[in-house]
Amino acid sequence: MMKYGCQSMVEEIEAILIKRPQEAFINQENLNNTWEEFKYFGCPDYETVLKEYEVFEKIIRDNVKDVYTLPYDSKTGLDSIYAHDPLKITRKGAIYFPMGKVLRGKEYLATKEYLEKIGIPTLGEIKAPGKMEGGDVLWIDEKTVAIGRGYRTNDEGIRQFKELTKEVVDEYIIVPMPHGDGVDACLHLMSIISFVDYDKAVVYSKYMPVFFREYLMEKGITLVEADDDEYDYLGTNLLALKPGKVVLIKGCPKIQKKLEELGVEVLTYEGKELSYRGTGGPTCLTAPLLRK
Repeated sequence: MMKYGCQSMVEEIEAILIKRPQEAFINQENLNNTWEEFKYFGCPDYETVLKEYEVFEKIIRDNVKDVYTLPYDSKTGLDSIYAHDPLKITRKGAIYFPMGKVLRGKEYLATKEYLEKIGIPTLGEIKAPGKMEGGDVLWIDEKTVAIGRGYRTNDEGIRQFKELTKEVVDEYIIVPMPHGDGVDACLHLMSIISFVDYDKAVVYSKYMPVFFREYLMEKGITLVEADDDEYDYLGTNLLALKPGKVVLIKGCPKIQKKLEELGVEVLTYEGKELSYRGTGGPTCLTAPLLRK
């Protein structure tokens, strides 16, 4: 029986879901034809993407026992390489999201088909007019979840999520997201905070409501501040492989230095074509299925 459950951002990852560029980006021609409608920052170079992904995948495979790869599916597009967003895995099964970005609307169906096949039950789906994306759901601890309320996740989505998780969650913290760079920009709660240990998080405070920042500090969490440049280069999007060991896109030396000074081990990969152009860092590229 497949073990699953992921109500933490930092517990050691035992099983993880990824999608390779070969199954999402397909080839250079597909990228040339579709990058603009997906609102990427320039067209990714496919050969470079493959090289970058090889390094990234090796980090994952070296550190995670069970790695599952999503197959190609005609229901999905470029963004399906960012496997994190269409779902969250709770102790009672997976919750699937019809995402706020219209082009990603059917992505969850492909993920659901695959995960049910490998033995992860479905707890539920967020139904329209509810909207939700995985990047807006941040576990503070196993019983506490923060949810970003923005353009990608709405009140009805949050209401349904609460209903589905009421047996496994004690406290919900709703965090209003700013307009930021506009309706089309991908601004998730996890764009502005990534836990790197139980008591440490990399943050972009400029976009953080004061009450939430104070809440984190009152809980004794050390906030490692990102500046504008490194925030823009996905420096606040880190994946904790286990407490105190993280993956970060290469090109954020200030954050890397601050973390290493706090004793956090930082593994990096070149991600300009793979991550930066589609605004999807290491967290977005992965959907942890089991942390414990």
